[in-house]
Formats: sequence, structure tokens, C-alpha cells
Amino acid sequence: MSGAVLIVILFTCLYFGGWVTFGFSLFISLVGMYELIKVKKLEKTGLAVVGYMAAITYYFILLLNDPAYILLLLVASCILMMSVYVFTFPKYKTEDVMWVFFSIVYVAVTLSYIYQVRMLQDGIYIVWLIFVSSWGNDTCAYFTGVFLGKHKMTPKLSPKKTYEGAIGGVVGATLLGFGYGFAISSKMSDVLVHPVYTFAIASFIGAFLSIFGDLAASAIKRNHDVKDYGKLIPGHGGIMDRFDSAIFTAPVVYWSIEVINKVFGG
Repeated sequence: MSGAVLIVILFTCLYFGGWVTFGFSLFISLVGMYELIKVKKLEKTGLAVVGYMAAITYYFILLLNDPAYILLLLVASCILMMSVYVFTFPKYKTEDVMWVFFSIVYVAVTLSYIYQVRMLQDGIYIVWLIFVSSWGNDTCAYFTGVFLGKHKMTPKLSPKKTYEGAIGGVVGATLLGFGYGFAISSKMSDVLVHPVYTFAIASFIGAFLSIFGDLAASAIKRNHDVKDYGKLIPGHGGIMDRFDSAIFTAPVVYWSIEVINKVFGG
């Protein structure tokens, strides 16, 4: 039931675009950061507040469409966090500063690409590739692994994942991307010259890297003896549990579309 509700919320937020998608992306970024920082029990500290403010500022910088300010923000955030570290010494450890700074890039910056993809021309169609490649890969990998899985991929990290499941997931997601591109290509403008093949390639790359996104989030949990990142979504855990693979696929889809279209579109 919670999964169905999540799909409805996601569809609504991505359909309307603009400030709705902006607010949704910012919300899941902040909650995801909170969950990740909570792993180190830093979620209510001064360092965390600097991280949250940096994420909010980053999102509003996106509206300016000037990458130079993003670099400035990252440098300023690093300096500010180190200042907090120095003036409250020895309250924090060096790893604490790096953990919070890491959360900005790993969660807020990557998930912001959901909004950035939606704001592309034809973004109302392209944005779904993020979830076709990530959640489509998860679903196809699960069923392939159940019926054909024999060779463990990462037995110490995720005992149930197999190479057969991974291959099935990537192939399945690629076919889903191809089929999705074929179904909606007639509704799109001419911004993508070969939408069907572009969608298939982007979905393939996104699905492949979503495997590492999923495993990376699992590795962090195992390193810190955490079962779930949160309890926001009943039956699914937190934002980081549900969007762990999308963390990688969102920027991958954005840049795949940009690069493929530039190379083959002339």
C-alpha cells in the first residue's frame, strides 16, 4: 500500500514539474541527508545544520543556471564546516566533517538531477527513465535471480544478489527503456534525434550503475550496523532505502541524454 502511495506522489510531483518537482527533490534530498548523517549520530549537530543549509542553497543556485556558484558553494561549505570543527574542538572528529560534506554531494547533488532532468525539454517524458532504469532493474534482477541465480556477486555484502540477476536486471531495464522510448517517441519534440535508441542506451547505463548505487548504500549500512536508513515509508524504510539506486541513475540519465544527443544529434 505504501508503495502504491509512493508511486502516486512521485507521479504527481514529476507530472507538474516546476516548483512542485523542485520542492519534491529538495524534500527527499534533505530527508536523505538527515538519514545518512544520522548513521553517524550527527543529524542534530551544528555540522549537520551547515550541511542542510548548503543543500538548500545548492538547490536555489540551480535556478540561476550558473555552475560557477555551485563550486563556490562547495568551497564555502567546506570552509564553514572546518570552522565549526575548529571552534568546537574537540567535539567533532575529522571523519565527522568529511561525512557531512560527503552527504551533500552523495545525496543532495545527485538527487537534484531528478529536478534537472524534469526541466529538460521533453523532461516530462525523459524523467521517468531514472526510475525505469533503477526500479526496473531492481524488479527484473529480482525475478531473474530467483529463477536463474546461481553465482553470488557480493556474498559478504548482499548474499542474495547474483551475476545472473544483475545481467537480467540490466537487460530487462534496457528493454523497458527501449519500449518506453518507442511508446512515447511520437509525443516528443525533435530535441532528441533518436529517442528510442537514446532511451535504451541511457536506461542500459543507468541500470548498470544502479547496481553499484544499491550496493554502495548497503555497504554503508553494513559498515555501521544499520538495518534501514529510516521509517518514513512503511515496508520500504527511509528515503535512502527507496532511492539508493536512483542516487546514481539520476545524474547518469541526465548526462547520458546530454552526451548521446550531442554526439549523434550533431
